[in-house]
Amino acid sequence: MSADQMSIGEMLAATVPMARTLNLEFLETSPERAVLSLPDQAEFHNHVGGPHAGAMFTLGESASGAIVLAAFGDQLSRAVPLAVSAEISYKKLAMGAVTATATLGRPAGEVVAQLDAGERPEFPVAIALQRADGAVTAEMTVVWTLRPNS
Repeated sequence: MSADQMSIGEMLAATVPMARTLNLEFLETSPERAVLSLPDQAEFHNHVGGPHAGAMFTLGESASGAIVLAAFGDQLSRAVPLAVSAEISYKKLAMGAVTATATLGRPAGEVVAQLDAGERPEFPVAIALQRADGAVTAEMTVVWTLRPNS
């Protein structure tokens, strides 16, 4: 299957082993938002029986990568998306499955315009991680860049 025929979830699972290891589920991937789920798996629990902080970070970072690919997949022939920095704040105890919802912090058109101008754009992606009852368990921001291939 070529990259053009693969879904974003399939592409990330094929190219990012950690997403595959955690059995992340890609529920929605569009240029407007990406929603991923981390199933409740005992092998990834912490000392209090919920998902380990590292697994939650990977869930959030993967959601940010999914929206970046959805929004800028048509730019991959000329630029490589790279995470520049990430910050996470854990708000409440997470138990059970956790869902991450990612949204772009800047309009995609602005980012592409910078790339067109020969610049290396940076843009934030905001991610909210929630447990099944809707409570936000963590908030995360990943800053991405599109590094030109030249």
